[in-house]
Amino acid sequence: MKIEMTSKIIDITPAIRERIESRFEKLERLQVPLITPHVIISKERLMYIVEATAGIPNGKLFAQAEHEDLYAAITDLGQKLERQLNRHIEKPLARRAAVVGKDVPEVDEADA
Repeated sequence: MKIEMTSKIIDITPAIRERIESRFEKLERLQVPLITPHVIISKERLMYIVEATAGIPNGKLFAQAEHEDLYAAITDLGQKLERQLNRHIEKPLARRAAVVGKDVPEVDEADA
């Protein structure tokens, strides 16, 4: 998968690129195609800020994480994206459960 990476202030080293690509490989295992993922890395004072966007069928994912350690921020970002993808995958099941769980008013045969 081709991941577009943009950085403000810092250089993207091969180690950083590899870490980001490994997090997105974990997301690919959930069997949801990611469309044009884009990662932005910036630094404000002592904190690294990592943002990611990716299109998915019928939606879009966005997550932002910040931490003093860049690799910890990338890990947090991956976990946030994974939670969003899991929610997207489970959404049809949640809708079905909500419809089945509703109380349907019963009609008395004497009233009919």
